[in-house]
Amino acid sequence: MPARINKRQQREQEELLALGNQTAAAVDTDSEEEPAPIVPSGFAALSTAEDDHDGPNSDDETSKPTKAKKAKKKKKPAASDAPANPQQAKPAEVPKLQQPKSLKKGKGKEKKKDGLDDLDTALAELSQKYPELQSVATSSSSTTRNASLVSLLSVSVSNLDAEAEMRKFFGARAVIAAKSSETSSSGGPKKRRGVAPTQAQRSQLTRPHPSWSMIKQREGLSSRPLTDEEVQQKIADRNSPAAGDKWWTVEYSKRYKGATKTFMQAVSSADPEALRGVLQKLPWHGDTLLQLAEVYCHQEDYSQAVEYVDRALFSYERAFLGSYSFTNGLNRLDFNRVENRPFFLALHRQVTDLQRRGCIRTAFEFGRLLYSLEPWTDPHGVLFHLDFVSIKSGMGQWFLDVYSEFACAKTAFEDHLNPSALPGWAYARALALFAREKAGGGQSIGSSTDALKQAMLAFPEVVPLLADKCDISLSPELREHRAFRIQTDGIGLSPAQSILHLLSHLYAQRSAPLWKSASHMKWFENTANEIRSSLNAQRSNPTRERFLQMYASTTLRYSVYRHILVLEQSFRNLTPFIPRSVLLAKQLACDPLPPLTASSEYNDAFFAGAEEIFSVRPRRRDARALERLIPDAGIRAQIEALFNANPGLARQLPGGVVQFVQMMAEMPEEALNDMMLDFAMAGEGGVGVPGGGGMPGGLPVEGDDDEPDLEPMPPRGAAEVAPALADEDQSQEEDEDEDEDEYIAPMPIRVVRNLLNRFWGGGAATADGDESDSDAEERDHDGVD
Repeated sequence: MPARINKRQQREQEELLALGNQTAAAVDTDSEEEPAPIVPSGFAALSTAEDDHDGPNSDDETSKPTKAKKAKKKKKPAASDAPANPQQAKPAEVPKLQQPKSLKKGKGKEKKKDGLDDLDTALAELSQKYPELQSVATSSSSTTRNASLVSLLSVSVSNLDAEAEMRKFFGARAVIAAKSSETSSSGGPKKRRGVAPTQAQRSQLTRPHPSWSMIKQREGLSSRPLTDEEVQQKIADRNSPAAGDKWWTVEYSKRYKGATKTFMQAVSSADPEALRGVLQKLPWHGDTLLQLAEVYCHQEDYSQAVEYVDRALFSYERAFLGSYSFTNGLNRLDFNRVENRPFFLALHRQVTDLQRRGCIRTAFEFGRLLYSLEPWTDPHGVLFHLDFVSIKSGMGQWFLDVYSEFACAKTAFEDHLNPSALPGWAYARALALFAREKAGGGQSIGSSTDALKQAMLAFPEVVPLLADKCDISLSPELREHRAFRIQTDGIGLSPAQSILHLLSHLYAQRSAPLWKSASHMKWFENTANEIRSSLNAQRSNPTRERFLQMYASTTLRYSVYRHILVLEQSFRNLTPFIPRSVLLAKQLACDPLPPLTASSEYNDAFFAGAEEIFSVRPRRRDARALERLIPDAGIRAQIEALFNANPGLARQLPGGVVQFVQMMAEMPEEALNDMMLDFAMAGEGGVGVPGGGGMPGGLPVEGDDDEPDLEPMPPRGAAEVAPALADEDQSQEEDEDEDEDEYIAPMPIRVVRNLLNRFWGGGAATADGDESDSDAEERDHDGVD
């Protein structure tokens, strides 16, 4: 008796018979134990696929349990029912299920191929639409020759955190306690307008403080690659290694240019309060932040200065999002453009302050980042920091690798800086070799001693300066040698020789602590006494000649001058080496000593088309922001009527009614009452109901002339002037786009009503008032007159 088949197999046979395939397929005699598979269709194919491909152990499992399954193997009529003509059985065949693994791979490859075709098509369209991006992509192959230098200039993001480094030295508890004491001494963190309390801001360069106002993605700054024509104008020699780099620049929006123009006016007036007015309109303006950081630094308020530098770095970091990574060592920033120079200055001040705080490893990482932005001219002289912080932080091997990279260069290009020809790097190389030999356990210090002798023979000017700083005794015969004569100014020296003496003083002052150990001092003294005979016989030195030839370039000399001017407080004794024409040149604290090869500067041509940030705010933008603050239309109308009834408020608050509402809500009650009294005594309608006029009896008010003049902040009534309306229509779309992402938290309705009650004497109360209103109504029902 044949084995009983289940319903699924019966249904499969019925489907096969329905196809009308009557021809039986030939069955091989060797395949008796392995019958031809039954090919189902429809949903039955899915379950069959699962049964056939459960894994390598599925055959063992199915052969164990029942006799019915054993009988299923011997059943051959199913094989005879299989169609012999593949064309006739095509609708019922599911060949993909017979070999799922191979077919799935093939299917995946086909899909991948199709996806790549679509991607290539999209890239081709983008390359036609934006040809400058195509040139940036193709330029990556030209950077392979600088691959070794690129790896050395790559920045470790994890080491850009100064707070993490301080935790390693002092522990997390000490750092947290120091931060809490600093916060309490400054009155606690101030809440800024537009901050979403649940929204965190991320940065690789800083730790954004919760009190910082929420920054937009760009905040008026954007970045773009330089075109081929711009790169050719910047780098005349196409064989220069700088010609193969990717060059970028930052661009200002119209509003950011307007803030910069107002900033320049504020700097000319020498009024720090005017600078804070710029920050009220644009809290992330880099030049203003750096200028205020310099002000606080002169006041020795270093914590505030550090915060403003951090905010400037953060604002520029947001400009680089989506364009390139500033930490991979591949990209360069054009220092000749004024838009980029604030980022260079912010990094330089960060390196200096990190050394002051003792975060040497973080200072090295920021210095490496600054050097990677422009390694060929080093506009801020960060190499004069790196010869100290790299040895101090234990990055001596990195230092030696960079030194070897440039020492092996056979071709010298104009205006290109070679670190291996610097006096500080020559002496620091000897220190790095000495430390490596000591760490390796070797007794011989031959290579480090040879390096120190080479440094002393090439730059003997450093020897007496370093000996005096470290109290190293030198023989009288050595002291009297003419090569060891100490210069205190640049009088009678050529520009290159003056730079040599300046850098000798700079290295001795900054790196003297590295030589004050007993082993270093003894080593220095013995080596100095050994070179006396070689120094007398020396006619010329190739390293020294290469240095003098290199600093015949005005561009490289300006890099040294700029380095000293940024550090004026610490190295003021070195200014006599700087030419008087450079010291008397017009410059700003936010842009010290602009380069002679500058391709842009803050002038009338640069500010053409800039938006005036203190002009009257467009009415639609005010209305949209006020609607977010006060959703209730009735209360919003009362607030606007109150503001329009007092023209004095409009002159004091350039932000309009929005700034008025936000300021009133944050002020304590006593301060608000004092300000109301001041407005009442200021004339021009006072603070009262719409239509009210001045003081009782129309008496004139004294002190009208004491009202602060906030030019160029025009009164709000200027919005009715026709030219302003025309400009408003033209820039309306841009303003809406800029304010689209701005976060404005709605104000509590009770705060708004209390605000109106203070000005209107309870006139703003509504029927659905708060508890105080309901209490007042109960007292009225009791008959209180």
